Amino acid sequence: MVRITCTLSLATDEDNPVGSYQGSVNENFKQVVSLDDLTQSHFKDECDGLEVYDETEEEPEPNLDLANFFSGCSLHGPNHVFVENQKFGKRQGIWAVCFLFALSVFLSQVGDRVAYYLTYDHITMLDERSTLNFTFPAITICNYNGFRRSQISYSDLVFMGPLLGYEDNMAPGFQLAPEPDRQSIRFNLAEFYNRTRHRIEDMLLECAFAGKKCGPQNWIEIFTRYGKCYTFNSGQDGRPLLVTMKGGMGNGLEIMLDIQQDEYLPVWGETDETSFEAGIKVQIHTQDEPPFIDQLGFGVAPGFQTFVSCQEQRLTYLPPPWGDCRSKPLKSDFFTTYSITACRIDCETSYLVENCNCRMVHMPGDAPYCTPEQYKECADPALDFLVERDNNKCVCETPCNTTRYNKELSMVKIPSKASAKYLAKKFNKTEQYIADNILVLDIFFEALNYETIEQKKAYELAGLLGDIGGQMGLFIGASILTILELFDYLYEVIKYKLCRRMKSSHKRSNSNDRGTVLSLDDVKRHAPCENLRTPTTYPANILPHHPGQGNFEDFTC
Repeated sequence: MVRITCTLSLATDEDNPVGSYQGSVNENFKQVVSLDDLTQSHFKDECDGLEVYDETEEEPEPNLDLANFFSGCSLHGPNHVFVENQKFGKRQGIWAVCFLFALSVFLSQVGDRVAYYLTYDHITMLDERSTLNFTFPAITICNYNGFRRSQISYSDLVFMGPLLGYEDNMAPGFQLAPEPDRQSIRFNLAEFYNRTRHRIEDMLLECAFAGKKCGPQNWIEIFTRYGKCYTFNSGQDGRPLLVTMKGGMGNGLEIMLDIQQDEYLPVWGETDETSFEAGIKVQIHTQDEPPFIDQLGFGVAPGFQTFVSCQEQRLTYLPPPWGDCRSKPLKSDFFTTYSITACRIDCETSYLVENCNCRMVHMPGDAPYCTPEQYKECADPALDFLVERDNNKCVCETPCNTTRYNKELSMVKIPSKASAKYLAKKFNKTEQYIADNILVLDIFFEALNYETIEQKKAYELAGLLGDIGGQMGLFIGASILTILELFDYLYEVIKYKLCRRMKSSHKRSNSNDRGTVLSLDDVKRHAPCENLRTPTTYPANILPHHPGQGNFEDFTC
């Protein structure tokens, strides 16, 4: 309801036929007008300045009674506890006890499910799948002997003496090579490894992949802790990866090697650079993974044909908090793909550069190579300590997705007595040389299937929500919409309380700011009406329910 507070003085046609107003405005009145002028809106502008109060009728209070709410709520039980127009009796008490018991059981079950979810348990799924073809893995081989003695000169022995256990007063025990033409007086360990290595052209006697011949051009050189090694099917330098279409022998890599035992260095002492073994070390790995052959390789002895049956395993691990795998890329300047071996090599390199101010030949980077003295005094002891004793340094997490190869090895002795003469004649060697130096390595897939080992969450969020929903429906007959109903009711209660407090404060403020509204009697007592009468004419129906005749009248509208 809108109420305009103003005071008007009106006269009938009899008092003033002219229809105009005269007189002065008393300070006790806000305006004196005739009804003619009022109807003609002559004072519209003046009336715009009048005080207008909006007294909106108060809305009826909402029914926030609990009995009324629960009578329409989908929650089971409380509608029997809170009943309209009924006092709390035995029946309501029994229902209240039953509801509270069901609610407590529900909450205990929810707590148990939430606690189990927060353990972040996982399960391991094992499966075997088949495929039409396989990408053949990378094969890295290293000769146990790192340096050919036919390529070692006297100056090499002097420089490499600390690393090989050789002392100047010892007899070499073999014919020394002439001094090499060095461009620098300073001894370079990388140059020494390159010059004295076992060459793949000399070791590789025969090579075949899936029945097709291969040769030294299919191998690339790579440094490891054994010195210069060779990798088959590396995928580097734009070379396409080889694919095998069948399982079984003859469908993989088959090589015959000469380990050249007559080129092995004498053992002058027990050092990390000399070996008591004869043969080669082999590692089967993916193309994305650098070889870590001193830790992960297996040995193949001369005088035997070794069969290696492989099965590919694809492993999927979960990141924290369900597992402990690493999903982030490796922060390294040397490797683009994260793997345990890449992490180990990167960490060992950083450790040696930090502690010895140099790096080993097989380590990446641009730090200077360690000298033989640094190898003996710092690098080898530091690396041995890091690998064997320090369990807190260079702890590398398992990648979340990785591939490895299970191996089954078997071997037979070669050559047979029947084939010894033939092989000796074929390679222009003696039968004893064939028995001491020749080995055959056959690597193949057992079948065109692979094994998947996958970690999965034992209890996922969907399972938790499903269990909570089931327990909620079983014990209290509720759903997620019931929860929304409860929140909606609480919202309405809080809104009503706050709005009522704000309205009360607003009313008190408005009562202090409003002007005084005078009644008709008050106007007559405070104003000399006689000298303010103004003749006018007005229609009888301008003011509803007001007499259309009479003398001068004052009113408040």
